[in-house]
Amino acid sequence: MSSPISTTNSDFVIPCPDTPWLPVKHISGSMDGRFPVHRVYCVGRNYADHAIEMGHDPDRDDPFFFQKNPDNLLYSTDKFPYPSASDNVHHEVELVVALKSGGTNILIADAYTHVFGYAVGLDMTRRDLQGEAKKAGRPWETGKAFEFSAPCSWITPVEQFVNVDHAEISLSINGQLRQHGNLNQMIWKIPEMISYLSSLFTLRPGDLIFTGTPAGVGPVNRGDHMEANITGLDQLKMTVV
Repeated sequence: MSSPISTTNSDFVIPCPDTPWLPVKHISGSMDGRFPVHRVYCVGRNYADHAIEMGHDPDRDDPFFFQKNPDNLLYSTDKFPYPSASDNVHHEVELVVALKSGGTNILIADAYTHVFGYAVGLDMTRRDLQGEAKKAGRPWETGKAFEFSAPCSWITPVEQFVNVDHAEISLSINGQLRQHGNLNQMIWKIPEMISYLSSLFTLRPGDLIFTGTPAGVGPVNRGDHMEANITGLDQLKMTVV
């Protein structure tokens, strides 16, 4: 059964929400259009040192995923609003993969042909609420999918980012290095993540994949200045307010 699709704005009984999007970076540094976002997938514990840090075995078990909402993205400001209902908000710096096409049961060998570009993202987490959900065996949405929980840089098209397999990834708080690693340390590589996800969901143009974070996750406080870097991509700078 296909999803219901309305053909004109006049068919909607309430105003149609805007489509979330991310800016695309031109080689000159200016904006080169907008990338519309469909879904936001996140892979958990995809760096061995982070898996150990969180108390889990880093062996290569099947990957697991959770989702944030497209309107959780934060891209047009340098301020991250400290969320309500939490006293323990953590930073997690990640490579973000933006898809230009999709499908089901995508072969690993074909996965890169579906990638439009890459960005630097932060999977901000209400760790206290996530911990409570874990203990109760409940979903993680309250800890992961809150407003502004997915700050993201401009998207760099694939042809401008040639070091996707070996780039360094890091995050500093107030000038002090907190997270550092290399994209080659990911347990599940980009083509494997795309292929595995496509066996569970129908991937579509506009999907984003947050690919996991290295060790060193920790709390942020109001007034903290975060600088997230992946060599070759736009730096993401945010102040917690």
